[in-house]
Amino acid sequence: MRGQVAVVGVGETEYYKRGEAPDAEFKLALKAILAACEDAGIDAKDIDGFASYSNDRSDPSRLAAALGCKELRFSNMQWGGGGGGGSGAIANAAAAIHAGLAETVVVFRALAQGQFGRFGQGPQRNTIAGEMAYTVPYGLMSPAQMFAMKVVRFMHDHGVEHSALRAISLACYEHAQRNPRAVMYGRPLDEAKYDASRWIVEPFRLYDCCQENDGAAAMILVSAERAGASPHKPCYVLGAVAGSHYRAGASVHNTPDYASSTFKTLAPRLYAMAGVTAKDVDVLQSYENFTGGVMMSLVEHGFCAPEQVNDFFVKERFLAPQGDLPLNTSGGNLAECYMHGLGLNIEAVRQIRGQSSSQVADADVSMVISGPMVTPVSSCILGSEATL
Repeated sequence: MRGQVAVVGVGETEYYKRGEAPDAEFKLALKAILAACEDAGIDAKDIDGFASYSNDRSDPSRLAAALGCKELRFSNMQWGGGGGGGSGAIANAAAAIHAGLAETVVVFRALAQGQFGRFGQGPQRNTIAGEMAYTVPYGLMSPAQMFAMKVVRFMHDHGVEHSALRAISLACYEHAQRNPRAVMYGRPLDEAKYDASRWIVEPFRLYDCCQENDGAAAMILVSAERAGASPHKPCYVLGAVAGSHYRAGASVHNTPDYASSTFKTLAPRLYAMAGVTAKDVDVLQSYENFTGGVMMSLVEHGFCAPEQVNDFFVKERFLAPQGDLPLNTSGGNLAECYMHGLGLNIEAVRQIRGQSSSQVADADVSMVISGPMVTPVSSCILGSEATL
């Protein structure tokens, strides 16, 4: 499938703080899809496939009807994993096009937390059943608490210092100051402000945690043969994979490999499909539910060894354009917007096109890591024509 499918259009709504979007979630999805179609120079009526993830509520049949699509040939949902499905949805869309199931597939995600409720809170209900019955009565309720346990274990095992997490946050916020679309644009962050911010749950301070936002994002994929007609520089899918390791889905924090971001078996498959290595990556977008997940993800994708984290994770390395591994160049989930990570995939496309607000020179290999510490997770690598 390497190089057989390309991203030709990207689109976003305005991004809002949680609960502040003026439109319903379904309308936000339509707006993002129409924006992606305009960017691609195609008629929305020609869309014949939809791929999403994290149980998105915007039903493809209803979207097709609202857009006036001539025919719906493919509709697909990447199950589970929350933001871990972002690159998986791209893999599913690319596979559908390569197999001939559809010709023009939109990958999308829409969120209206003000309409449907918050991701960042623990459950609010009278009865707790299933897996949560083992954790909620003992105070393990919110995503921050659940993921903090894995990160603390990793940091303990490998002697990781808190400065590694801070470097990620500072780099994301610095990139956001160049990105007018970012929710945190105009709200810079420095070491003193970071260190003075309140604890959410150790080791996460306020600025280690992703935002909670409303909005929508979308991407248009077509075959490589059709990509030449795009008004923009085509961005080819070199590799896109999803999955998780043995017993990653074991309930109640009982997986044998506990201090993991779930990419250990996935990363080798990704690089094999894409025909590149970590050293070939020019720019990286890594999903931040929390900064600790970014740290663990980079280790498991081979950018550094666990024992090298303290030396490797410094802000200057992650800054565009001068750093040797520019990271989350739009501001990411921390400082641009939390659109369940699809904004990171869009930023990866912008880097290949040369349209980023923090552009990396001659970016030919652009990589996305989606949703650490959940199951399944996914990653993708996008490339310019020079990589084919």
